Amino acid sequence: MKKLVKNLNAARGNGTSMISLIVKPGAAISDSAAMLTHEYGTASNIKSRVNRLSVLSAITSAQARLKLYHKVPPNGLVLYVGTVLTDEGKERKVTYDFEPHRPINTSLYRCDNKFQTEALSELLDSDTKFGFIIMDGSGTLFGTLSGNSRTILHKFTVDLPKKHGRGGQSALRFSRLRMEARHNYVRKVAEHSVQHFITDDKVNVQGIVLAGSADFKSELNLSDLFDPRLVAKVVNIVDVSYGGENGFNQAIDLAADSLANVKFVQEKKLIQKFFDEIALDTGKFVFGIEDTLKGLDMGAVETLIVWENLETMRYVLKNAANEEIVVFADKDQAKDREKFMDKSTGLEMENAQEPQSLLEWFTERYKDFGATLEFVTNRSQEGAQYQKGFGGIGGILRYRVDFANLAALDEDEEDEFYDSDHSSDSDI
Repeated sequence: MKKLVKNLNAARGNGTSMISLIVKPGAAISDSAAMLTHEYGTASNIKSRVNRLSVLSAITSAQARLKLYHKVPPNGLVLYVGTVLTDEGKERKVTYDFEPHRPINTSLYRCDNKFQTEALSELLDSDTKFGFIIMDGSGTLFGTLSGNSRTILHKFTVDLPKKHGRGGQSALRFSRLRMEARHNYVRKVAEHSVQHFITDDKVNVQGIVLAGSADFKSELNLSDLFDPRLVAKVVNIVDVSYGGENGFNQAIDLAADSLANVKFVQEKKLIQKFFDEIALDTGKFVFGIEDTLKGLDMGAVETLIVWENLETMRYVLKNAANEEIVVFADKDQAKDREKFMDKSTGLEMENAQEPQSLLEWFTERYKDFGATLEFVTNRSQEGAQYQKGFGGIGGILRYRVDFANLAALDEDEEDEFYDSDHSSDSDI
């Protein structure tokens, strides 16, 4: 998705012939089709003949693509159609239609000389999901927030006994019943929290915000009934004036700063763990493309850490013997043919496969090596140091590996003790 957004951002057209159409979930396809029909009639009045034909062609393509959908997909629909200019200055028609990976709460139609990708960029920037528990004396709401998309998972009401001065000798009994009802309420919320925020024995959100207008949220956080795995994920406890959906909206606003820092803090902890392995000289670390790939092939890499804007490309070339050889280089280096032509091996660019981004290759293959893939930025001090000092690629290993001696061992294995010309009875 990031690669697609990058390509869409770079695309430019000749005139206003590039259409961006975003339909949010729950909308009707017929409404978008009617809107395009109206736009077609309006575009017919454009005075410039070249511009008019290009806009009408783009709208016609959008209408044809929209007919393939009977209803809007669950996450919405994104459609980009138009005529773009290639690097050689030629015109080329492009059409992209897809369902976003997460619900997109935006409706948009724009005809311009570029594609509008801000809504997609927001989805990518805020891909983290957070859990919310809005708990007060009248009921509890469980919800999640991912980017600007909020989802209500479950809510229920409760009728708790109030404090009162009546009862005489029964006052203690009334007080005991009230405390018992509160305890059962906290127990129920704790049980529902496990159901909604733990999947396959793992917490399915990056952080949890507890909110409410009474002390229940604090009681839940301190209670032994609240699962310790969820307690560890609590990032903030906020006071809200309302319960239910209004309280949910207010809690999102009040906890905004805390949520923004969660990914930043997690990234710093991850890279700091990598630095600690180096400082302690445990040997359970790797960096650089060559050593990292060796570690992956050995199944030694537990956590693969890659800078999210790594621009290294993976080229599969062939030599004179038709053997495949993998070469890594930036796009700028690839423009220099001498970088890809070795006189001893006879590597030729003409025999190369279509180059692939190393970042994309890692994304597709990391599970095959039994590793966990983590993307980091260079916005933190640790992230910038990792990107500049270690090339933005490395990992934490499951066990110690001495990469310095690994290559020497591979060479020694080829000619060890089994040369028949030099063997003798005494050797045997």
